[in-house]
Amino acid sequence: MLDTLQRATFDYFLKECSPENGLVADRNQPGSAASIAATGLALTIYVAAVKHGVLSRVAAAAKVLTILRFLHCSRQGPEPDSTGYKGFYYHFLDMKTGRRAQNCELSTIDTAVLMAGILSASAWFTHDTAREREIRQLADALYARVDFQWAQDGAATITHGWKPECGFLPYRWDTGYSEALILYVLAAAAPHYPVAPGGYRQWAASFEIRKVYDLEYVYAGPLFIHQLSQIWLDLRGVQDDLNRRLGFDYFENSRRATYIHRQYGIENPRRFQHYGEYVWGLTASDGPGPANVKVDGEPREFHGYLARGAPSGPDDGTVSPWAVVASIPFAPEIVIDTVRHAIERLELQGQSEYGFDASFNPTFPSKGRNRHGWTSRWIFGLNQGPVVLMIENFQSGFVWQIMRSSPHIAQGLRLLSFGGGWLERADV
Repeated sequence: MLDTLQRATFDYFLKECSPENGLVADRNQPGSAASIAATGLALTIYVAAVKHGVLSRVAAAAKVLTILRFLHCSRQGPEPDSTGYKGFYYHFLDMKTGRRAQNCELSTIDTAVLMAGILSASAWFTHDTAREREIRQLADALYARVDFQWAQDGAATITHGWKPECGFLPYRWDTGYSEALILYVLAAAAPHYPVAPGGYRQWAASFEIRKVYDLEYVYAGPLFIHQLSQIWLDLRGVQDDLNRRLGFDYFENSRRATYIHRQYGIENPRRFQHYGEYVWGLTASDGPGPANVKVDGEPREFHGYLARGAPSGPDDGTVSPWAVVASIPFAPEIVIDTVRHAIERLELQGQSEYGFDASFNPTFPSKGRNRHGWTSRWIFGLNQGPVVLMIENFQSGFVWQIMRSSPHIAQGLRLLSFGGGWLERADV
């Protein structure tokens, strides 16, 4: 079941990309812009594709080089139609030209995901051939020119991003547990513009510790927050100062968050249809709204794309089967049966050529193509990547093994006071 799902999901990154520059579409909607985060995921996925025989090593190297060459040569500058600036890249890029799209921001977190993918390719393509040497050289150059210090804008923590029209965004990665762990690890180890560990410590001091359903954990509502950094970071037994005080690492934290999401589905406090032991998993996802309608005489508000979360919401009855799959390394004993239910009972695989439908809402009155409930029309690259790579980590630990060989990852973790686990055995 998992092999079939993973293979179908691979195809998104083989088909929804530009042959000229390698950029990967944000979604399979016609005219979609490229997403630099989805492109970062693709770089790791092409490596995994070689392991599975989906791509030859030569073909995968060619795909990776197309992306790296474009990124290296693309326009970096303060002009509003550049591809990036100060080593960072805009959240969305035009699929054909590779220039900034949708008046979006220069994104620090999306650039971090891109760099994680770049480093994974560099760590795996180690043969002494012209192509693989070039991959390593370009990867080193791209990572080295990211000016993480500039992105601090004079403070200890890192800003969310920058726009040429108005400068730095008024938000920082400084409040609440989030997906920014990979950003701070890469920023700490940056070869030319590193960020001092004080920014990470300031951010970590803001984390909220909750006890929900008798489970204590570092709180974040959406599942993707508990997953994204750990696509690349093997945190099993690896602990920072906060983990040592709490007595559990972030891998265990993600396991607890997964169980909390399932229990939220079972208790179903907002009385949504189909929620239960095998229907759960709230995250950032597409939705059927915006709409306000009555369902069985009760007013309901439905949202469009939104970061949904449990147990504190927001929640409009939209669950995301892909987000359940991405938790499989943490809690396979509950994830696998939930995935099977989504495929066999809810029929959420097979409507798309790329595996799971992105999101599902059985409460929304308009059912659409699935007789059990509303489903998103589009498939999103940022959803697809974690499906492929977390199945891989569950089955073989392949991505984690690759990243453990990257000196930047080990160095970044150590600089942020992480220790234990594989870091104790790493000869770095």
